[in-house]
Amino acid sequence: MNPSLNCALCPRLVEFREANREQFPDWHNAPVPSFGKTDAALLIVGLAPGLRGANRTSRPFTGDYAGQLLYPTLQKFGFAHGRYDEDVNDGLDLVRCRVTNAVRCVPPQNKPVGAEINACRPFLINEMDAMPNLRIVLCLGTIAHASVVRTLGLRQRDWPFAHGAVNALPGGLLLADSYHCSRYNTNTGRLTEAMFHEVFREIQQRLDDPGLDDQG
Repeated sequence: MNPSLNCALCPRLVEFREANREQFPDWHNAPVPSFGKTDAALLIVGLAPGLRGANRTSRPFTGDYAGQLLYPTLQKFGFAHGRYDEDVNDGLDLVRCRVTNAVRCVPPQNKPVGAEINACRPFLINEMDAMPNLRIVLCLGTIAHASVVRTLGLRQRDWPFAHGAVNALPGGLLLADSYHCSRYNTNTGRLTEAMFHEVFREIQQRLDDPGLDDQG
């Protein structure tokens, strides 16, 4: 399900990884595994590890600004309990929820290229196949959305990204979208805490009342 620590699929990412290992030998500097149990009903898909976030700590969205918004939000809506302290040993546990990234290795400038997204897609396919209770996939940003749509064998033009949207896909899976919880998006006002909370409020309601699925 997860790539090896020395995955060689993407030459540019391998080169960047090796440079980071030399500069920051105490960091994770390897593909970042998913966080949470595979029996979860909700899968959150981000873009890629942050250089000083998950690439350092080895846990998605841990150690950077995006995690400061994501994990307290998960706690607020009952998808996590324990303390979030930007450290893999902080004792945080996820409930009915699993977190991963479309690209498992940190890319330069936080911008993976198309070939790298495609190379990592088999791991996302395996991820979703290994989740028997999966009901909702939340995509954080357009790249995660596009990768999930392709993972499911669907056409992007039929399922465009839209913040706050929840779409019932063929087969019954729900696809939810949110702007990525990055510092850039929150600083520019593209995404507010209230907007992010509303996304999770909707997801919580959908999981607690399966009858809402029929509304698309």
